[in-house]
Amino acid sequence: MTAPATPTTPTAPAAPTGALNLSRTTATAARVLRQLRHDPRTIALMILIPCVMLFLLRYVFDGNPRTFDNIGASLLGIFPLITMFLVTSIATLRERTSGTLERLLALPLGKGDLIAGYALAFGTLAIIQSALATGLAVWFLDLDVTGSPWLLLLVALLDALLGTALGLFVSAFASSEFQAVQFMPAVIFPQLLLCGLFTPRDAMHPALEAVSDVLPMSYAVDGMNEVLKHTDMTATFVRDILIVGGCALLVLALGAATLRRRTA
Repeated sequence: MTAPATPTTPTAPAAPTGALNLSRTTATAARVLRQLRHDPRTIALMILIPCVMLFLLRYVFDGNPRTFDNIGASLLGIFPLITMFLVTSIATLRERTSGTLERLLALPLGKGDLIAGYALAFGTLAIIQSALATGLAVWFLDLDVTGSPWLLLLVALLDALLGTALGLFVSAFASSEFQAVQFMPAVIFPQLLLCGLFTPRDAMHPALEAVSDVLPMSYAVDGMNEVLKHTDMTATFVRDILIVGGCALLVLALGAATLRRRTA
């Protein structure tokens, strides 16, 4: 006589490992890009708005083109950072409030894979955005730079990736799209005021100068100014891009650590 069969319980999906998985990351990025393809307004905001702002700025200073040369390079890095911050924070929050994020995290998908996938998808658009804005500024709007336009493109791309990372990070602390937009005055505006765009940082009050020394946008502007003034890549430029890139990676890691399944 045979013993009765022991009922089996369904096995849960294998838990994702701590290390990033390339296939899961690229699959997440592909899904985000497919969604964005059906949202032309978001694509237009990310890709065209920096170009439009640079175009307007050039002809605001039409009577004094030298002013555009002085600040155009800095804004070439600032505009992509701001637009990527806005779009990424709202898009990620929408995933959470719609329940998509909760369903994804129920799969064998780690938080790191999810954040890296979003960063890869928006980073792809950031490359297009930065290339168009840099090409427009240098070859159409006649932005006068001493160094290589490719170095301008590198800084603009890193700034866009930093904006993506900041948007992913702050989306964890917002419960609505309106709250996500409210983070812009808290996260972006102080950096905009203290980055050296309006006055040299060493001319600020010492306390504000010390604060500006720890803000990544300050080094983005410094890097653009290095390209503006020097023909070759300087040690200061290398330091600046390493700081901006390092801040982007740090914020992405913080975004993965603070990622929640749903908004309370």
